[in-house]
Amino acid sequence: MNRNGVLQRWPLVGREGELKDFDEVLSEPRSAGFLVFGPAGVGKSRLAEECLDRAAALGHRIGRAVATAAAASVPLGAIAHLLPDGVDLSDPVSGFANVARLLSQPGTARPRMVILVDDVHLLDATSAMLLRQLMDAGVIFLLGTVRSGEGQALAVAALGHGDAVRQVDLAGFTREQVVTVLERVLEGPVGRSAVNHLLASSGGNPLYLRELVVGAVAAGVLTCDGEIWDMTADRLPGTRRLTDLIGSRLSVAPLAGRQVLNVLSLCEPLSLGHLEREAEPQVLSELEQLGLIVVVQEERRSAVRLAHPLYGEVLRADMTAQCRRDTLLRQVHLLKQSGARRREDAVHLATYKLAATGTANPALLVRAAVLAAHAREYPRALALLRAIPQQHQSFQVQLLLGKTLYEAGDYQQADHVLSQADAMATTEEEVLSALPVRTQNLLWGLGTPYAEVLDVIESARGRVTSPLGHRVLLLNEAASALTVGDVRRSLALTADLEPEGTHAPDAQAWLWAALTRSTALAVTGRGEEAEGWIRRALAFSSAAGETDSPATHEVSHWAVLVLALAESGRLAEAQEVGGRAFGGLTDASATADRRLLAFYLARGAWSAGHPAQARRWFAEVARASRPHTPVVLSMALAGVAAAAALQGDCEAAEAALAERGRLPVAGYFPEERLGEAWLYVARGELTRARAVLTAAAREAFERGETASEAILLTDLVRLGKAGEAAGRLTEIAAECTGPFHRSRADLAVAWSTRDPEGLLVAADALEIMGADLLAAEAASTAASILRAEGQNRRANAAAVRAEDLAARCEGARTPALMVCEAVVQLTGREREIALLASRGMLSKDIAAALTISVRTVDNHLQRIYNKLGITTRKELTDRLLP
Repeated sequence: MNRNGVLQRWPLVGREGELKDFDEVLSEPRSAGFLVFGPAGVGKSRLAEECLDRAAALGHRIGRAVATAAAASVPLGAIAHLLPDGVDLSDPVSGFANVARLLSQPGTARPRMVILVDDVHLLDATSAMLLRQLMDAGVIFLLGTVRSGEGQALAVAALGHGDAVRQVDLAGFTREQVVTVLERVLEGPVGRSAVNHLLASSGGNPLYLRELVVGAVAAGVLTCDGEIWDMTADRLPGTRRLTDLIGSRLSVAPLAGRQVLNVLSLCEPLSLGHLEREAEPQVLSELEQLGLIVVVQEERRSAVRLAHPLYGEVLRADMTAQCRRDTLLRQVHLLKQSGARRREDAVHLATYKLAATGTANPALLVRAAVLAAHAREYPRALALLRAIPQQHQSFQVQLLLGKTLYEAGDYQQADHVLSQADAMATTEEEVLSALPVRTQNLLWGLGTPYAEVLDVIESARGRVTSPLGHRVLLLNEAASALTVGDVRRSLALTADLEPEGTHAPDAQAWLWAALTRSTALAVTGRGEEAEGWIRRALAFSSAAGETDSPATHEVSHWAVLVLALAESGRLAEAQEVGGRAFGGLTDASATADRRLLAFYLARGAWSAGHPAQARRWFAEVARASRPHTPVVLSMALAGVAAAAALQGDCEAAEAALAERGRLPVAGYFPEERLGEAWLYVARGELTRARAVLTAAAREAFERGETASEAILLTDLVRLGKAGEAAGRLTEIAAECTGPFHRSRADLAVAWSTRDPEGLLVAADALEIMGADLLAAEAASTAASILRAEGQNRRANAAAVRAEDLAARCEGARTPALMVCEAVVQLTGREREIALLASRGMLSKDIAAALTISVRTVDNHLQRIYNKLGITTRKELTDRLLP
């Protein structure tokens, strides 16, 4: 996409309410005007132009004027071109009468002229008086824009008073509006990280947002991977126009205030008391009045920031190296003078000194890096750690560097550093503190074979002597076993875990084990037990507080809670809990834990039958996992393929599976075969889809991954093999508590016995859980059976319900929903052939796909045509495909 494409498609969004207000006011004969207030760049003129176009489309005569300070020096200077020729205004009374007479068109459908005046606050008094008189006489309707803070200007007071003039305040875009405008402009979903960057950088200002998008697309910083738009760098380049706009805005700052702006551009936020050492209070007050800085209350102090995030970019770009150095060193001096007592002062001291001189006290760098890493500011933490001289690279420094590299996604370098840290470990405590992150990095980051990871654990075992140390090693093995799908081993190794962390000899080890056990329980289909463990872990982690720095981030606990809730059949609650947790994360949290949470949200959306939501979440995980996380990428690409196929987008599904096939590391989980299976379904190759699902379900059974097995078996039910899946699903429901397993078993039994009552009961239960697509398919199948039995009234009711449920499923296309009611007469083989033929496949290709003769295919097709009352393949396509 080029720059012009973005500009041409830039829409007017988020202003529907204001447009509706304008339409309402304009249609009211007694109304006189519509004034739009707002700060610069918020889109006042754009909205006003849209309103003027709407007035013209309704048949109103229109006119435009722009008020300026220069035009205000001449009476009527801004609106002279709108007045009738030859009117003598030397006598105001007769002149006004003549203007009113010449502008009015009594007796017409649209007698009033609509006049747009940009920047009403700059109008001269004579123009304002004349316009007001014309408004009161019903000759014109004034459409005007006013800059925020100018409401007391004489022209605004004259033109805006009275109930006949509607005034609206135009604010910046909200996050939802930014998402809407981006996706409309870019014609596709936009990643949450990109939305966060653009919202934070633009401050919601529509003009700034547009220039940032134009610049980012032109520079290749905002790109699409075929599924989702996202950022390829942290910095947004913007455009020359944007820089000029902001430069012009900053130029109004007094000379004494420029230094304050420079300080804030490098060090914001700063306390008001701190800044008062830089400038007199009246200077700060003037900057605030000019809208260049804002003062906000943060806990017990007044903090000062630049009024817009982009101001700092422009100020820093204009700063000389010497000015930057002097400014930073002065802040170091002032911080030391004040005692640097606040917790974050260590980070500021180290960061300022490092940026100014390229070096800083090693102990200060370590302390600052610890704080930055704890706050998940990984780029800053890495910069601080890499600045520590080699002679000060202790075990603790290397371990922190390795952990930070892992969190930042640099897995190869993390392995190198963590190996060095392990070699430097001299105590049992050091060995045990390095091992967990190293094994995590090997498995999740590099996709290292399980046997090699066990060798690393075994090597550590020879350096550990205490019972507690060996316990920690077993927990590490449990987490590793879970990662590669050896769920039974993982559960066995955590079977004697204390139920409460407060009684555990090692709090961090308990948290890690609780997370591992709850995940393993959820994977084995025991969602309610899993929820109990993860809620205990969350409570313990919260009570421990920040200072304990637990080895596992709380976001991973929320991710597992989402998984547990979904497996318990509380799909809507899972999405709500997970969405709230994800919304509270910053982009600095774009780590393995963040990807895990997004993945489980995607999986939950898939289980609910919402393919668009699932596809978007899976796409975000895939984008964040390239190119360094092949294991997670494999899982995400399989999810993208399944969701795209469910929407009927075979091309996207094929692309996702092709990329997955090129990965150096194969997926660990049988559930990943869903992508392949649903692509076959989308192509109409149901026999091959069933074969894939059967094999994957068998593998899941052998590995003890009951949750995945239940999902795979349920899909077999949906594809016409309910009889083969019902028995095992019933066994799972007996083994595992929770309504989801029971409902899936009931669905399978009712489907296999063609019991419409049972299907409708299952639909009720599934709908309550939020499994909308399964409920829709159950109701649709019940409707077909009822119609075949001649119970038309009940069939119609079930069909209506199925349609209502399917409407929530974002265009999902499954055989149970796609095949029309009449197809209930078809056999299973006839349905499969009908679906293939409806997609344009020739008889010989269908025969090859199903390993039957062409003659058999043609015979089946003839019977299909007879049953459906059609004669051509086109009619078949129209009948079966939406």
